[in-house]
Amino acid sequence: MALRVAFQMDPIEAVDIDADSSFRIALEAQHRGHKLFVYTPDKLVFREGRVMALARAVTLQKVKGAHVTFGPEDLIDLAGMDVVWLRQDPPFDMGYITSTHLLDMVHPATLVVNDPFWVRNYPEKLLVLQFPDLTPPTMIARDLATIRDFKAEHGDVILKPLYGNGGAGVFRLDPNDRNLASLHELFSGINREPLIVQKYLPAVSKGDKRIILVDGKPIGAINRVPAAGETRSNMHVGGRPEPVTLTARDQDICAAIGPLLREKGQIFVGIDVIGDYLTEINLTSPTGLQELERFDGVNGAELIWQAIEARRAS
Repeated sequence: MALRVAFQMDPIEAVDIDADSSFRIALEAQHRGHKLFVYTPDKLVFREGRVMALARAVTLQKVKGAHVTFGPEDLIDLAGMDVVWLRQDPPFDMGYITSTHLLDMVHPATLVVNDPFWVRNYPEKLLVLQFPDLTPPTMIARDLATIRDFKAEHGDVILKPLYGNGGAGVFRLDPNDRNLASLHELFSGINREPLIVQKYLPAVSKGDKRIILVDGKPIGAINRVPAAGETRSNMHVGGRPEPVTLTARDQDICAAIGPLLREKGQIFVGIDVIGDYLTEINLTSPTGLQELERFDGVNGAELIWQAIEARRAS
């Protein structure tokens, strides 16, 4: 059955068609006969009880420089869509949160993926707090003295913004580091949010594993290896993707969190695992589909659409 599908995302004309997961999901949707529309978050509109968007119909092809053809912009009622994808990249700010509130108003009659209520209430660095047995020692705090105590206990730590993304603002503070107060001052001048501090895991030198789950079940993983001299493994900052297999520990982690993800309507999720520890659960705009398909031949986009079509049918 052909579906009407709208993607709320960053400009599709600017994506890397060889890496972007949103593009791969949309291309698979087109292949399955679904009709596609795209709009950016600033085009979302609430007016007199209706949630709408200034959107354009699109046709896609995997041809660099000519990967998208747009129809005219039109104001569409999202209640008339079968599926809306919440796929803009963070930052997870008030603009992002507002869009989840508006999309809440059409879900579940229009299936919003991932469920916006739980995307809003389960930010990636906060949902993991529900699984302390799976995570490294972690603290969320704003008070400098409290963070100093944590660092004194664990010696080597990672400090990062609670709502950051893509490796931005991530610092390793080893036992000899003297920059904690300065970094705290810097972050405090930017916003009023607390910081997240985690014990540094030396296993990150061997890679930060991104495991992809579809409807709560793992479908595969890629390993992201930091560049020489770099702590961060995010591909946005030079991390190198490599093929990797799931370990027994990885399977245990997925078995522990998978039922909750499925229950809360989180169809496409990427979790980060370093060594034996879960560090993040990414609900907002996970990536890695194209790398997984290249390495292992797993068509994650197809599996995602099978899950969505099954939910629509029920």
